[in-house]
Amino acid sequence: MMATFLNKLGLIAWFSGTLEDGISHLGIGWVGASALLMLAYLYAHYMFASTTAHITAMFGAFYAAGIALGAPPMLFALLMAAASSIMMTLTHYATGTSPVIFGSGYTTLGEWWKAGFIMSVVNIIVFVLIGGMWWKILGHW
Repeated sequence: MMATFLNKLGLIAWFSGTLEDGISHLGIGWVGASALLMLAYLYAHYMFASTTAHITAMFGAFYAAGIALGAPPMLFALLMAAASSIMMTLTHYATGTSPVIFGSGYTTLGEWWKAGFIMSVVNIIVFVLIGGMWWKILGHW
């Protein structure tokens, strides 16, 4: 429901348009633009209690902004898909199983958020460095 209403109200289109306009004025090229869009998309998940709602509401808008800024369509789609996976560890409400795991009492809220952020950074580095080298070897980049 949240995704539907955010789209109906035009918030997602406005947000992605604002990002696109702001990023295009930076003059950082498609690589920098793609990185900024992916990070904004990933960390916007702090505002969503549902992975499905987040992806439904925002993936298309951010993808369109990335393509408009010159990102290669397949590479940017895979980057955004990776971010969609990484965001599931950020918070104790990030995906359906998170509240159950958090409710077990093995970690505090602060520990979860800290570990989630650190792991998101580690995962991004792994995806970009190792994934980038792999794509280079395959001749896709």
